[in-house]
Amino acid sequence: MTANFIEVESLRKLYGKVVAVDDVSLSLEEGKTAAIIGSSGCGKSTFLRCLNLLDTPTSGSMRIGADTVTFADEAMTTGEDQALRFRKSMAMVFQSFDLFPHMTALRNITLAPTLVNGVQQEEARDMALKLLERVDLKHKADAYPGQLSGGQAQRVAIARALAMNPRVLLFDEATSALDPELVGEVLAVIKDLAKEGRTLVVVTHELAFARDVADTLYFFDQGRVLECGEPRLLMANPQTERLSGFLKRFQGVLTA
Repeated sequence: MTANFIEVESLRKLYGKVVAVDDVSLSLEEGKTAAIIGSSGCGKSTFLRCLNLLDTPTSGSMRIGADTVTFADEAMTTGEDQALRFRKSMAMVFQSFDLFPHMTALRNITLAPTLVNGVQQEEARDMALKLLERVDLKHKADAYPGQLSGGQAQRVAIARALAMNPRVLLFDEATSALDPELVGEVLAVIKDLAKEGRTLVVVTHELAFARDVADTLYFFDQGRVLECGEPRLLMANPQTERLSGFLKRFQGVLTA
């Protein structure tokens, strides 16, 4: 049996008395894609931020490869070196792109590799140009974010994430801020990454994409994993009224 590359056990995140993530466990093999769906406010994005250590979980544990981080009483109980390795194994693509507006697309991509990973400028530039070509934006290398469409800006953000050579790519509603006609170009890049065998965790409201691309689907409700399984089987035969009702809202999309 193939060992899981990502293991999350009994993860909880509280904001005061509000339970945002409630006893979530999740696993994923290396090179596979997990999609997380659910209504707004169900804890999807909070979970992703905990996985990336942007938010500190209240309790539980998370492992990526050989690196494990543990939490108790709203504090990390793992050493900083271990936590740093854990954090550096991932890169996250946000809903709002978060590109530096005063930097060109090229500079947005080269900044972190040179500052964090110590990559030389010339090497970082060559890598960035290849990544821009990878997302079909090499011709926009010298453009500033304000000169890009939303879809182009998000593809630059994906190239920036790839520049860190992460073992896991996290996507937090990467298409939700885009005009509908721009969604497809970003989803196409994510689909290609999945086909390449990248390990992806994708929070999304694009249910047809989740059905067709993900290896495992997780349905979040009120901070918990209510159902999980193979996407097509889960969507065709939901076991709870909550998932059945959620899917009915997207019936036109899923039958198109």
